[in-house]
Amino acid sequence: MSIDRFEGELITAGDKQALAARLAEDVAGWLQQGVEQRGSASLVVSGGSTPAPFFEALSLQQIDWQNITVTLADERWVGKDDALSNEKLVRETLLVNAAVVAKFLSLYNGAATPEDGWQACDDALRALPNPYDVVVLGMGGDGHTASLFPATDGLADACDLATNKLCWPMHPSHITEARMSLTLAALLDCRQLVLHITGEDKRQVFQKSVAGEDLPIASVIKAAASRLKLYWSA
Repeated sequence: MSIDRFEGELITAGDKQALAARLAEDVAGWLQQGVEQRGSASLVVSGGSTPAPFFEALSLQQIDWQNITVTLADERWVGKDDALSNEKLVRETLLVNAAVVAKFLSLYNGAATPEDGWQACDDALRALPNPYDVVVLGMGGDGHTASLFPATDGLADACDLATNKLCWPMHPSHITEARMSLTLAALLDCRQLVLHITGEDKRQVFQKSVAGEDLPIASVIKAAASRLKLYWSA
């Protein structure tokens, strides 16, 4: 499998489980390298259905988790025990086994709206050293990544590479729950940038974005260029 005109690195596997295992090994290696070189490391992950096998595999990696902080690329503005919460997914599938001792930085702080909670969320993210060691993004079938959805109010602000903001409230028009998303500038401020997708349908969306279709993931592809690592399986 190839992606025409894609400048980054392409890593494939025979199936989703094999891809998740490979990604977990690579991410663990980068995080451990960060701990050994700088004393701590940070990991930004995404929600959805695709990353669960990756989270489970990563939780078993024997690295210095006590010196690693995990946070999210985006979060629905719902309670931490809500079934839709990305934090709930991470706590139940990643922050278990060997990774149970890792630190977690929540994007949801209980404010009434993401606008009300924005400043506290931005301040909390600034407590993490930058650049992040690893950012693992996902992608929806509509080309969104994090909570950067097409044709959404605030998208231009969130994707402005000149912004000094680390996160931004998002209100996708077709989705009930408001969200908090890391800005594109914050997501790109990392040592290792990964996009983890599965299925032929998403490969085609990615290919269209590489070819120039105006989707949020295209902004990542363009800005990251050869730094982006694509992990894909059917």
